[in-house]
Amino acid sequence: MKEKMIAVVGATGAQGGGLARAILADPEGGFAVRAITRDPGSERALALARLGAEIVTADLDDESALADAFAGAHGAFLVTAFMEHFSAAVEKAHASNMARAAKATGLKHVIWSTLEDTRDFIALDDPRMPTLQGEYKVPHFDAKGESDRAFAELAVPTTLLYTSFYWDNLIHYGLGPKPGPDGVLVFALPMGTHKMPGIAAEDIGRCAYGIFRAGRDYHGRPVGIAGEHLTGAQMAASLAVALGREVRYQAVPIEALRNSGAPGAAELANMYQFKQEFEQAYCARRSTEASRKLNPDLLTFDGWLAQHHDRIPLE
Repeated sequence: MKEKMIAVVGATGAQGGGLARAILADPEGGFAVRAITRDPGSERALALARLGAEIVTADLDDESALADAFAGAHGAFLVTAFMEHFSAAVEKAHASNMARAAKATGLKHVIWSTLEDTRDFIALDDPRMPTLQGEYKVPHFDAKGESDRAFAELAVPTTLLYTSFYWDNLIHYGLGPKPGPDGVLVFALPMGTHKMPGIAAEDIGRCAYGIFRAGRDYHGRPVGIAGEHLTGAQMAASLAVALGREVRYQAVPIEALRNSGAPGAAELANMYQFKQEFEQAYCARRSTEASRKLNPDLLTFDGWLAQHHDRIPLE
């Protein structure tokens, strides 16, 4: 039986890379990978090629190149990279380019990695949260959520995939616990006592693979994924067990983050405020049960820590 080709945007990143590896690890699954990247000579691209992926060069700024990359594929996994440009306008342009290329090439199933448009929850003129970039509350959320319409208006058969906080951020973005003045590790998070959905980055790709395998059952459906919903205190307790050291949770006040002067602080503060104030709706959209149905090997936070605790920098 001919394999169904899945074109994977961001194949050298966290989400797309996880999907590419999930497909390539299942040679009897009936799918193949076309890894789309701007740098086909990168080590990550070469590693996927060694596993059996087809490597294709395309940029999200170039709709024509995307159409060429999608040509002949059964489906595509589509994701943007806001942290490379920090522009909601660029984010929306990239999503529109991908939607039009998907329509032009007749893809049978698209997974669009999206997030909530927070303006559906809190009005722009609501003084509880400052407006950013002139028309957004949380630009990297809102631009993705607004872009959902590009796929709907073109009638592209799409699954909207709502992702969660990557636990891998504790490794790569310095969000893991750090020693306090008394030497005790402090895990700081601007979530107060609220729960936050989290997931292993690799499991995002595995869940996406489950969606492609299910096919038409997920056309037009929103799917939210998470490994667990945990408070900061619960995460600190798990970190303490995994690291074999005391870990104290510090609930960072939203205003302290907003006024910290750190790069992107205003947007991050709004994001964490949104997750706190709309905790029930945000968590409800991300079902651990639905995620496990798609990916039976879904990791809990403790499971992720068992595999990766020694990679978390503590200084």
